[in-house]
Amino acid sequence: MTGVTYPALLIEQVERAYDGVPALGPVDLSVAAGERVAVVGHNGSGKSTLLRIVAGLLEADGGRVEVAGWPSGDVQARATTSYLPDEPVLYDDLSVLEHVEYVSRLFGGHGFDDYAEDVAGRLGLTDRLDDLPSRFSRGLRQKASLLLGLARPFSLLLVDEPFVGLDAPGRAALLELLDEVHGDGAAVVVATHDPEFVTRVERCVALRDGGVAFDGPATPADVLRLVGI
Repeated sequence: MTGVTYPALLIEQVERAYDGVPALGPVDLSVAAGERVAVVGHNGSGKSTLLRIVAGLLEADGGRVEVAGWPSGDVQARATTSYLPDEPVLYDDLSVLEHVEYVSRLFGGHGFDDYAEDVAGRLGLTDRLDDLPSRFSRGLRQKASLLLGLARPFSLLLVDEPFVGLDAPGRAALLELLDEVHGDGAAVVVATHDPEFVTRVERCVALRDGGVAFDGPATPADVLRLVGI
């Protein structure tokens, strides 16, 4: 793949059904390296299904998904993709610090390095690093999950409803961190109902009944219409 430029994410005619009921597709979507995209739509529109397929956690019934030219679910695709689900997935017996060390090094990172320490501080987790996140509140578990997702190497960041359960300081810190990740050249795809984030990005993709109903820059008026689409 040397010398060839691929999109950060390529989705072609992807479909998925649950028990015979269509949930997604067919969807065509391409995200360039360094691009920032908000994915919106009502509950059940296919946002989470789409992100899980891209992350390699769910198989599509048809179509093609590539991450930087690698098939979704391939070892190389997983190595370049950081996925943060809407419900934090954490180990019961690892502290926050141990989580970061394990996940970061698993994907070729440096463990709990200076950047991870900075992110932990900005998310208000510095004093909780030795604690078990399994005992945290929903908001603190969300912050721990965000720390894990940001502290490992990636060039594509997928985030599903990251603002749910966050307090005001955590929300402000996350908006800044997502801006910085984008500024550093990573492609960022966030499924969200948050109008402020949608207006901060260059591109909004709205899903309706499993298909793409809108794709382009969104004005504040567009946001009100699209979030409730």
